Amino acid sequence: MQSSSGSTPTTNTRHVPVLLQEVLDVLAIQKSDVVLDGTLGGGGHARALAEELGVKGHLIGFDVDADAIVRAREKLSGVKPSVTLIHDNFRNSRAKLVEYEINLVDKALFDLGWSSDQLETSGRGFSFERDEPLEMTLSTEEDILTASEIVNEWQEESIADILYGWGGERFSRRIARAIIAARPISTTKELVDAVSTAVPRRGKINPATKTFQALRIAVNDELGALKEVLEKIPEFVHEDSRVAFITFHSLEDRLVKQTFRNWQKEGLGIILTKKPIPASREEVAKNKRARSAKLRAFQFKNE
Repeated sequence: MQSSSGSTPTTNTRHVPVLLQEVLDVLAIQKSDVVLDGTLGGGGHARALAEELGVKGHLIGFDVDADAIVRAREKLSGVKPSVTLIHDNFRNSRAKLVEYEINLVDKALFDLGWSSDQLETSGRGFSFERDEPLEMTLSTEEDILTASEIVNEWQEESIADILYGWGGERFSRRIARAIIAARPISTTKELVDAVSTAVPRRGKINPATKTFQALRIAVNDELGALKEVLEKIPEFVHEDSRVAFITFHSLEDRLVKQTFRNWQKEGLGIILTKKPIPASREEVAKNKRARSAKLRAFQFKNE
């Protein structure tokens, strides 16, 4: 098994992959396929994909989170296909495939959600349910943008624009004013407290939910990465290749939906999911994070 990360594996089984059977159904993996998993996360999808492959198959996994590479290496121990794990953002898939002398892929999955490991144990402030340093970045590079920098240094109008544009937060201006008033903010709890002064809790949903979503998207340039990989995918697939995306909010889903429509209009292939596939009631009951998941798939072919 090849890997670009040299960390020591640690056992972790908390993460539950969403829409797992639905993914396997739409991708229809063959034993000898070359399969790309663009977001290894907790490694659950990767393991299931690998189990569909035979000894002539090849699984390539990407993740910007070095810990995800470690988890995936452990999860994939003993599988039949060859495995290549790449510590990089999936936005660089095309360049990395060339570097690893992998010309084309048969199937590809991009799960755009966050794994339970990242949300619950990374210590980087992704979740409002834990009091952690306000970072929200998966990258270990220096001089990287953090949520703390946005919250403590950006102007009120810019913060409000992020909360509204990427979080769909209708109280964005009130929250931005509360954030400015509460500075300095160094932990997730302090941020939640600031948001709560502007938007009191109503029902079960934490008032900071959309704020945290917007900051995660901004810090990790999630929409930029998605746009980039969507532009590059036609360069590393072939006739009969299939790609699937699992999205968790409307901005991601809209990008994928529109791109699939454009590909179909251009004659690149057909949309396999006329409507997005949601998680079943049974799955949502077992895994609440699946409630907003949507699966879309596309098959490339000559028409």
